[in-house]
Amino acid sequence: MIFPIFISFIILLRIGELLLSKRNEKWLLQNGAVEYGEKHYPFIVVLHVSFLVSLIFEYSMLQTVSYSSFLIAFYFLLIAVKILIILSLGKFWNTKIYHIQNFPSIKKGLYKYFKHPNYIIVIAEIAAIPLAFHLYYSAIIFSILNAIILFVRINEENKVLENCDDVVLVYRTGDNI
Repeated sequence: MIFPIFISFIILLRIGELLLSKRNEKWLLQNGAVEYGEKHYPFIVVLHVSFLVSLIFEYSMLQTVSYSSFLIAFYFLLIAVKILIILSLGKFWNTKIYHIQNFPSIKKGLYKYFKHPNYIIVIAEIAAIPLAFHLYYSAIIFSILNAIILFVRINEENKVLENCDDVVLVYRTGDNI
């Protein structure tokens, strides 16, 4: 009974993140933002939708009743950190990469200490969610796929950061779509 509630919560959270992202995107575009990484973004969407489908499929095949309370609690800790990341970026938080001229880079919250703190959360989520329910195939396959897409995405973000001194780079909170 816990898995259906947990996966429903995750799906609702992702929908909320997308709605916030869309609202922020509107503001960014109204303020002259330019989008980067459009070519790889659809792959991120497919990855995260497939991840959720994979979790449901693997769980339905196993019908496991055991779960890790520790990993579920760890996931909620990750959500708390993600909220801090979103709050640090404010209207600049988005699921896409944007560049706005004449805005200083955001260097508060975890961004004072890490260049890409959000992706640390994403990596941990992609592993912790399936492992909490012993869904090992989903954990392994999507951790590998996520590493590949993050390699592409972080390289794209770093190019934007290097080429634009006056840029605010909008980091995605979680490649969580």
